[in-house]
Amino acid sequence: MKTKRIFTFFFSTVFMLSFAQDNSQEVKKEKWKYEPNFMVGGDILNAGVSFFSDRKLYQGFISSKIKDNIHGIVEAGFESNVYQKNSYDAKASGPFLKLGAFYMLAKDPENEFNGFYGGGKIGGSFYTQEYRAVPVRGFGGSSSSIAFPSSTQSSYWLEGTIGGRVQLFESDFFIDVNLQPRYMVATTKQDEIQPMIIPGFGKSSSKFNMGFAWNIAYKF
Repeated sequence: MKTKRIFTFFFSTVFMLSFAQDNSQEVKKEKWKYEPNFMVGGDILNAGVSFFSDRKLYQGFISSKIKDNIHGIVEAGFESNVYQKNSYDAKASGPFLKLGAFYMLAKDPENEFNGFYGGGKIGGSFYTQEYRAVPVRGFGGSSSSIAFPSSTQSSYWLEGTIGGRVQLFESDFFIDVNLQPRYMVATTKQDEIQPMIIPGFGKSSSKFNMGFAWNIAYKF
């Protein structure tokens, strides 16, 4: 009787260990693993317009699928522009950087990189600005302007993104078009003057702005 119980206990233990090992292997199989993939693109629309306007904007991005429909993205660029409105005369130039992610809202079943997406980023810029004329009120209501020397400033904002990607024929090239609503979170000021131009954010005297990009991208 004891022998029977010993054999029963032994085979039960072996079965349990075997079952646990199988489950462990299944869990390991389901464990997420990142597979390197990159898409690199450049904004050709704004770069082209730069040849015909005061605004010089050159920007590009690197994105990668992280998991399922989630993609990480890094954007960087350089912008130079002038602001001449309401008696202001200012200019600013410098680099900017944006970090974020987006989610594929709808995609082509035959190509997961084709489709529409939405997401968000945080942006920052460290730039040089110069006020050549700032309006001030003088004695008796008369108006005049004063100038300020060049200074280094920084600004930070939140940025949404909504757009789409489509493959060019059967190649590894894609067209990527997106809108970028922006909200200024924090900025340094020179003599308490609200910056009129912020590289990467745009030309605006308010906290809200809208950007646009038309990119040609290549998938590695």
